[in-house]
Amino acid sequence: MNNSFVELNGRERAKALLDPHTDRELVGPFDDMISPHLEPQGIVPESDDGVIVMKGQISGNDAVVISIEGAFQGGGIGEVSGAKIVAALEKALEDNKQGKKIYPVFILDTGGVRLQEANYGLLSISEMQNVIIALKKYVPVIGLVPGRVGSFGGMSITGAILSYLITTRKARIALNGPEVIEQEAGVREFDSSDKNLIWNTLGTKQRVATGLADEVSGDSVDAIRNAVSNAIIEEKDAHRTEHVDFYLSLLDQLDLSAEATPESYRRLYKNVTAKKHSFPEAIEGKRVSNNDQSRGRLWFESLTGIKNATSDVPTVLHATVDGIEYTAIVPDEGNSFPRVRHGEVGLEEGFAMANIINQVVEEDKDKNVKRPIVAVVDVPSQAYGYKEELVGIHVALASSAAAYAKARQAGHPVIGFIPGDALSGGFLAHGLQSNRLIALDDDSITIQAMSKESAARITLRTIDELEEATKNVPAMAYDVDNYNKLGALYKLLPGIKSWKPTAAGVKTVADTIKAAIKSAREGENNMHFRYETPIAKESGRKATIKMRHAIAQQWDK
Repeated sequence: MNNSFVELNGRERAKALLDPHTDRELVGPFDDMISPHLEPQGIVPESDDGVIVMKGQISGNDAVVISIEGAFQGGGIGEVSGAKIVAALEKALEDNKQGKKIYPVFILDTGGVRLQEANYGLLSISEMQNVIIALKKYVPVIGLVPGRVGSFGGMSITGAILSYLITTRKARIALNGPEVIEQEAGVREFDSSDKNLIWNTLGTKQRVATGLADEVSGDSVDAIRNAVSNAIIEEKDAHRTEHVDFYLSLLDQLDLSAEATPESYRRLYKNVTAKKHSFPEAIEGKRVSNNDQSRGRLWFESLTGIKNATSDVPTVLHATVDGIEYTAIVPDEGNSFPRVRHGEVGLEEGFAMANIINQVVEEDKDKNVKRPIVAVVDVPSQAYGYKEELVGIHVALASSAAAYAKARQAGHPVIGFIPGDALSGGFLAHGLQSNRLIALDDDSITIQAMSKESAARITLRTIDELEEATKNVPAMAYDVDNYNKLGALYKLLPGIKSWKPTAAGVKTVADTIKAAIKSAREGENNMHFRYETPIAKESGRKATIKMRHAIAQQWDK
């Protein structure tokens, strides 16, 4: 097709959306802002780090287009590319707050986190999600998924948070790629060689039919431009992450014993009537089995004083104690969704947590002092399952992330306490929207974007090669000490064993949480603290800070 939008590269796509002679690129190739983390791994960096930001106009409306180049590292988000996106969105937010309306447009051609910079990618994605939610109070944030790579991983969660999502017939949208599901759950769960199954499940036709995307456009440049322009002019917003009760009602009706197909799910989706859901606080229950024990459960119970905590949703715990709302996601060996039996964040977990946090915000909306929220983080990942992808697990996780972000932006201090694992989309949904992060300095804790086995498969490395790379790039490592080198933590607490909460250890954690709440109240409701710690300034986020400064300098030129 001579006029194909899909066949354009990332820079050409951004320029094609903007009115002729209005485009101006920010921090382009000649600024030479490359990732400092790729060359140490033997990877040739890109001069724009795979993200193009252009200001201009669309049908006479001021716009900023953020285009991800899928041909570079699969469109993965690293520190520099992520910082470029976040900084541009924050400048757009400033303009809109001042009455200068500017419409952000995302062109998503991305596999999600760049695994060669894993934890930087997770941080950046959580930060851009936060700004998108703030921007949506002023203007719609329009998303476009043309094709080639599609929209996967943490950026599929971002896509679900966007106001309106336009696709072509060549696009796919999912949290977990089929190869990753096959690696984590086996070929019987999702056969990555079955191309018909993949397209029928993750492709545009199914995604639009079940509300995971909003519009199918033709592939021509004119068709795409018209679709984006109309979305801006009509200020379209699907409010996707606000349909929590609808999805919880859908899950109530989902027959997990029956074989799931795209056709059967479309029928179910069309016949769901949303009913109001509410989830009472956790109460003391019977003795928890060893298989259901976790560090998240242990510390939730230790901090709240609720023994053998139980709730209507066995995997989701919450309670307000001494004016603080505590939340946790925990294992359930008998769960009807087998992919969440070890504490993973799945469909019910994401939507239920969103419901709980939204309720806290609603209850406190007229209070001058908002209730602090403490997310106890022990999530080994998101759920890897076919049914999860069919329904749209990325929307479940987006709903939870959006709820936490809205709570923080409404004035609730949100504290993430990490006594266990914090991996991948599970961490994005539950923990990474905090404005203060606390972790135990325990070498059994893992923080990363993907399991080593899946990361090795996706990056075409052996496990040994992967581990060797982590020696040079802290963001690639899986341990909490290397995570601390990124500068994102408020406190790293030594001498406390994650699996053995002692009275002294619980007191130290509780006191640190109170100090973090005070710090959050004294600061702003954003996530800038992560750039302002001594570690962040000295080493951990130097490239981020440099990029933020460059965008600020060029924004109004």
